[in-house]
Amino acid sequence: MKMRKRANSGQILLIAAFIMASLLVSAQLYILEVGKTSGEVESDSLSDFISSIQFGSRNVVIGSLANVSNGGLSNTFELNLREWAAFIANQYLYGKSILYYTLRDTAPYSSGIWLDWSLNGYGASSACVNFTHRLSGLEASVDHSYLTNITTTLLIASTNRRLSENAMQVNVTINVLNEAEPALAKRITLYYRVSNSWLIPDMANNYTLLDYGNGTYLASFVATFPTESVEVSAHIVDYRDICVQANTTSTEI
Repeated sequence: MKMRKRANSGQILLIAAFIMASLLVSAQLYILEVGKTSGEVESDSLSDFISSIQFGSRNVVIGSLANVSNGGLSNTFELNLREWAAFIANQYLYGKSILYYTLRDTAPYSSGIWLDWSLNGYGASSACVNFTHRLSGLEASVDHSYLTNITTTLLIASTNRRLSENAMQVNVTINVLNEAEPALAKRITLYYRVSNSWLIPDMANNYTLLDYGNGTYLASFVATFPTESVEVSAHIVDYRDICVQANTTSTEI
């Protein structure tokens, strides 16, 4: 099952990521400029400036992945990084500040993006890029490389219990991960398949969603299935606005 595309929403998220990243870098640059004026530039200020660029790069990658997973074109990732690198180059007025980037292009990634929304209870939305920031000026010469890999993973498993000839109680366990660590979902939408249609369970299905508070959720509902096969799909949006989905066939117990 394919997620409904929401490119406009993704673009708004990306703009917000750029604004946050640029404000952070601009604030650290102001601290550097004040230090130069007073003649008291400290290594900590320079280190903070470099760290702010790394943190800003991460925000741009997150915003780009949110954009793509919401329906944006994957080639906009490289365009976003190009704009971010140009922004960095134009901010530092006391030397050269160049940000290089290389999108991961080895399987399963293509142009830095990997979307795997599969049928085996596993889903992943990921972006990966290598950065090198080279800063040269009167105060210092810095060559700083770092890898940024942003991955939201969704794991689902389902069991069902027959209540009558065609009615089933279906349970779906949902696990959300950010960079392999438990994470919370901002929104979860569950679907089940009847014939060729995907339906969303609601109060009429006695739908419940239990949040364990640690990235694990338990959804339960009752529905009528004309065949023995019970297929379910979970679509989630995490708190970084990254979308991912996973499908599975429920096991009768």
